[in-house]
Amino acid sequence: MKTAHLIACHECDLVHQLGEVPPGGAARCARCGSPLYRPKRDSINRTLALTMTGLLLFIIANTNPFLGFKIGAQIRETILATGIYQLYQQDMRMIATLVLFTVVIVPALSLVSMLYILVPLQMKMVPRHLARVFRLLGFLKPWGMLEIFMLGILVSAVKLGKMATIIPGVALFAFLALIFVQAAMAVTLDSHLIWEQLDRHQ
Repeated sequence: MKTAHLIACHECDLVHQLGEVPPGGAARCARCGSPLYRPKRDSINRTLALTMTGLLLFIIANTNPFLGFKIGAQIRETILATGIYQLYQQDMRMIATLVLFTVVIVPALSLVSMLYILVPLQMKMVPRHLARVFRLLGFLKPWGMLEIFMLGILVSAVKLGKMATIIPGVALFAFLALIFVQAAMAVTLDSHLIWEQLDRHQ
């Protein structure tokens, strides 16, 4: 019996030996009937496609105008890095560092790590240090705060709307799309399948 095929019920903690679960089926606890595992359809290919889309959106969101401010005849456009730099210049270094980490560094690391895992798996190979990289993704997950950042931007835009005309940039829409893409990645990714692939190639 391989420990990689053992799974504990999240409700009653009964340990099961998990066998093959057919597509569309689900494994349930023998004691309490709670669901143990449900395979996700074409998880690797779907998550890889979403990850590549997310990486493209991330690049667009960080290299194009985020918001434009029109005061009279003057229009001033800002990119994401400009906002972080302005926070730093205004002695809000802790906030600037937090925004940089949660909005730029964490999403970038998550997308690159996901590509590092999924591209070899899609080619029927297992990348080196798969377990460490996958655990890193789990560690980074709570620090990705794109939704909170977007909410802050919307609140600020409403307040600034009284003083200037707000012009949404391409990066704003890319950033919004990235939030939905990351949510879709979380839905399509089959964590059990990742660990199973590692076990098969050991």
